[in-house]
Amino acid sequence: MGGLTYPGGEDTIAAVATPPGRGAIAIVRVSGPLVAAIATRVLRRADLAHGQSVVTSVQAPDTGETIDRAVATYFRAPHSYTGEDVLEISVHGGAISPTLTLNALLAAGAREALPGEFTRRAVLNGKMDLLQAEAVADLVDARTLRMHAAAGAQLGGALSHRIASLRDAVLELEALLAYDIDFPEEDEGPVSRERIVGAAEHVSAELAQLGATAAIGEAVREGAPIVIAGPPNAGKSSLFNALVGSARAIVTDVPGTTRDAIEAVVDMGRWPVRLVDTAGLRVTSDVVERLGIEASEQWLARATLVLACGSTAEELAAAIRHIHQLRPVPVLAVWTKTDVSPPPADLLAIGQQIALAAGDPTALPQPAPAVVPVSATTGAGLSALRDAIERTLDGCEAPVPDDAPLLTRERHRRAVRLAEEEVRAFLSAWCDAGVPASVAAVHLRAAVQALEGMMGAVGVEDVLDRVFRTFCVGK
Repeated sequence: MGGLTYPGGEDTIAAVATPPGRGAIAIVRVSGPLVAAIATRVLRRADLAHGQSVVTSVQAPDTGETIDRAVATYFRAPHSYTGEDVLEISVHGGAISPTLTLNALLAAGAREALPGEFTRRAVLNGKMDLLQAEAVADLVDARTLRMHAAAGAQLGGALSHRIASLRDAVLELEALLAYDIDFPEEDEGPVSRERIVGAAEHVSAELAQLGATAAIGEAVREGAPIVIAGPPNAGKSSLFNALVGSARAIVTDVPGTTRDAIEAVVDMGRWPVRLVDTAGLRVTSDVVERLGIEASEQWLARATLVLACGSTAEELAAAIRHIHQLRPVPVLAVWTKTDVSPPPADLLAIGQQIALAAGDPTALPQPAPAVVPVSATTGAGLSALRDAIERTLDGCEAPVPDDAPLLTRERHRRAVRLAEEEVRAFLSAWCDAGVPASVAAVHLRAAVQALEGMMGAVGVEDVLDRVFRTFCVGK
């Protein structure tokens, strides 16, 4: 039995909302019009008031057999997460109690929820917009403090308010243009042409400014890729493990140990970082090692910053030369193994020597130290290296205020870019090509639709399907 519907045709859905495995508590969530009726069948005490939590027992609806002692909390529509009647049942964790509780709810008339269906209903019932719904998933997936903060701001409506403001600005443009459309024979109406052009250019600039946050948003979401590169046995894996804080890479004194890239996402000051340990850069006849070196070069091709490692000036120069032959990219020279191979006292002079030997006097970023000496064994210099990494990352992107909304998804970037392109197309058609206002205004309508689709304010079933299929069941 399951999947009963009420006259409105909406199913009541249920799912375990906590991850599987051993734990103290598991939460089973139910949402829909049949919640109250289902509660009377599966709970021994079902006289629940809105917002009230009661200690009760969960029972099988067909036999009355007790499944578990539980705490049940009821939320009456529309004052719930989904905007529908919602029941949350907290049972003991583990594999059996949550599963039996879910089975009881399905037997009592609910159906199993699809991935993201609870949040999807919240969007459809006006409890949040699509941008806020995506922020829910980002909060769940956040692996760094910066991503958590960005998702929290988006869930609070920061990006939604920004997009709504830009949409209103484009609508205002349409309103300003209406006079020219309605009275085309007038040479100069109450709204001057200069005012409309100025407003359009301002909106375009605002859209471009928001679109420029996409690169930082990607770094915040995925971690700025920082590649550790250098010759074999240069201390790369030891440095990786020291920065990550755990032994993720195999560390030996045998050259060529790392055969593939190893990555980890860590917080490093203001920036989440995707730290990548790569195979040693050298010429080799070993087929497997060559594959690892090719993987290293692929990472180097998309790195935001490279930590070039070596324990001699010659090793560092060779590493930087190899890196810049692939692609010009910010590089920090890291003198590794200082506990066994101390660098010369004049690090600035050594840095200049390395840059010249690498064939690029500007290879090393400033004002970071020309060479950062570290020892993964003793921990010496790691703090200075983290500071240098943070300063370099700060210089790689245009600064964005901490409280500014960011575009953290490709869907956001495409929508904002499309809106900007449409506003620019309006200016080009109306001002440069002399297209009638009624025709040029089509571009403004397209810009509005792009921004509304971003928030989920128009028919976007296909967008909803793509967004919510990535959610976990129960969310």
